[in-house]
Amino acid sequence: MAFPFPEPSLARRRQIWRKPLVLTLIGIALCGCSFDLGSLGPEKDKPQEAPKAAAAPESAVSAANVAEAQTHTAKAQAFAKSGETQAALDEFNRAVALDPYNAQALYGRALLYQGNNEHDFAIADFGAASGLNPQKAEPLLGRAVSYLAIGKVKEAAADLDEASEADPHNAQVWTTRGQAYERLGEKAKAAASYNKAVALRPRDDAARSGLARVGG
Repeated sequence: MAFPFPEPSLARRRQIWRKPLVLTLIGIALCGCSFDLGSLGPEKDKPQEAPKAAAAPESAVSAANVAEAQTHTAKAQAFAKSGETQAALDEFNRAVALDPYNAQALYGRALLYQGNNEHDFAIADFGAASGLNPQKAEPLLGRAVSYLAIGKVKEAAADLDEASEADPHNAQVWTTRGQAYERLGEKAKAAASYNKAVALRPRDDAARSGLARVGG
């Protein structure tokens, strides 16, 4: 099975982007405290259409491959939680090679790429995971964070608009949306987003600080 995304090289590493938002998102997701990786599986074994980034002939993905991919995904998640990121990445790579429709593996691998500032690779994997689970906010939020890291603020805002519709009770989505619109200079939208975040999570310091900056 062909690997859907090339391995990143050191020469392709982006300039380090260490804002608290990135670190918070990765830490929460990998620790399983907020994002449910298990919820990112397709409702059916295989979707009718898969995103190009994860496309493969359906006949090439056997039931045995799917089962083996799930095993590698579980191992990868365990490695990630224990801080063994390279081992986790290796296991996610094996899972995706066996089953390109494995949204959990794509999402988990995207988080690792994001943590290593490999945002182009993260965006590709988040996009594939989102295509397999369009009703989930987490892959959209993850992709938006990487878009923000590389300065694609309009693309981030578009993802966050969609994520806020998919999960209007996700405070992190609203906080990040506020940051995106603040960077775009749209203070009214930023203030509305920060207000939503504070209403959902009153102790959200990032949202409260943002609200003070935009005068909401």
